[in-house]
Amino acid sequence: MSSLVQSVDWLAIAPPTLAAVVGLVVLVADLFVGDARKAVLGWVSVAGLAASALLLLPLLDGDRATFCLTGDADACSYVADRFTLVVQLLVLGGALLAALLSVTALKDADKELPEGEYWFLLLSSAAGAALLPASRDLATLIVALEVASLPAFALVGIRRGDRKSSEAALKFFLSSVTATAVSLMGVSFVYATTGTLHLTRIADRIQHVDGQFHTLAQTGVVLTLVGFAFKTAAVPFHFWVPDTYVGAPLPIAAYLSVVGKAVGFSGLILVTVIAFPSYADVWGPALAALAALTMTVGNVGALRQRSTRAYSAVRLLAWSSVGQAGYLLVPIASAAYSKDAQKAIGSTVAYALMYAAVNLGAFAVAALVARTSPLNRISDYRGLYARNPLSALVLGFFLLCLAGLPPGIIGLFAKVTVFSAVVDAGLGWLAVVMAVNVVIALFYYLQWTTLLFRAPEGEPGTHRVPAPLTAAIALTAVLGVALSGAPQLILRFSETGLF
Repeated sequence: MSSLVQSVDWLAIAPPTLAAVVGLVVLVADLFVGDARKAVLGWVSVAGLAASALLLLPLLDGDRATFCLTGDADACSYVADRFTLVVQLLVLGGALLAALLSVTALKDADKELPEGEYWFLLLSSAAGAALLPASRDLATLIVALEVASLPAFALVGIRRGDRKSSEAALKFFLSSVTATAVSLMGVSFVYATTGTLHLTRIADRIQHVDGQFHTLAQTGVVLTLVGFAFKTAAVPFHFWVPDTYVGAPLPIAAYLSVVGKAVGFSGLILVTVIAFPSYADVWGPALAALAALTMTVGNVGALRQRSTRAYSAVRLLAWSSVGQAGYLLVPIASAAYSKDAQKAIGSTVAYALMYAAVNLGAFAVAALVARTSPLNRISDYRGLYARNPLSALVLGFFLLCLAGLPPGIIGLFAKVTVFSAVVDAGLGWLAVVMAVNVVIALFYYLQWTTLLFRAPEGEPGTHRVPAPLTAAIALTAVLGVALSGAPQLILRFSETGLF
């Protein structure tokens, strides 16, 4: 009789486990640390996220798997392959930069934000987000999705007595719970037709579903994708984004814009390419339509932002992130039609890495401007070059990267890889839609960029940049410039190894 006891590869699960453990340590330590020393909790959290990211290095020597079915080494619940490590680096790196922004935000909040709870929730969400790309069964995927999401709801509404923050958290919570409920129904349909939750087994069994259950299996495939489409902010699951980003503390908006999308697109990749490749005729057209709709609605929404409206800078970044989600979905949809699905998925990962670096950088500069202009209007950025030349140059570079214009070579390179994927897949109409949207996006990105270098109204003030904020802006700027100098590195690094 074979043993039912599973051996655990502790090194493989170390990155998300360490983030979770540090979160618990910070929560307990908060009970014993006096108000004057609460900042220590932030630096412990930053160190914990950095250590979690460093634990990815020992895993580079080869694929690892754990929590496997006894007698079937191919059916595992946790796999640390190349795809997993790249997405975990993106997630933990994004969480680390959001943590650096949070150190300054919590200090400026002057006890309006509960520090112990804040850091516990951020680390818990990061642990769930790092677990998701390694998940290889539907149950673990849904659990990881919820572990990443539930603390995020609390973080959005963590400002005490702030009506705007509470409203944003409620809208985010209700829409997310609805999407998760729909996904769970889809998972139950898939399980009913295949009798398994492991992705590799589903891929084999779903091809041989009885004819009478074929419609049930198709419905399960579509409904399972809904929860992950919500996390990527794909239209029509996007309506929570602008209000949530405005209501949340700015570092949390930055976190959701990058780590939330990483969770969504990695989940979509796993369920479509690994579990449902035989149903590509179902999810391929659905994701292609979602991609076209998402990039169009996102870019038009960003174009309509008035520069003098309160929080218009954050709203523009929110709508821009919806548009960028459309570009991220394009290669995943292309994988349904492409002969080389590996290359298509690699394009999504490459684009996500570029987007993460420059979007976090843009939010970091927005956090700097918000210290002297709390309403964070686009018009507040007029003459930023006269007040803080380096910040203006860096923000201009980030915006040009998002637009895909030189000197933001990495943005141009990422868009070209996505175009290449969609053309190789034969989706000419989607390539045309994407080209039109890139032109629309050029307008509002360039409009904001030119505003940075115009003459300031009144006397130019000075921005004092705290050390954590300086570190976040510098890290993202160095990363963006380095990758613009050698953009081929990001594509080589993003080879997924899923097949």
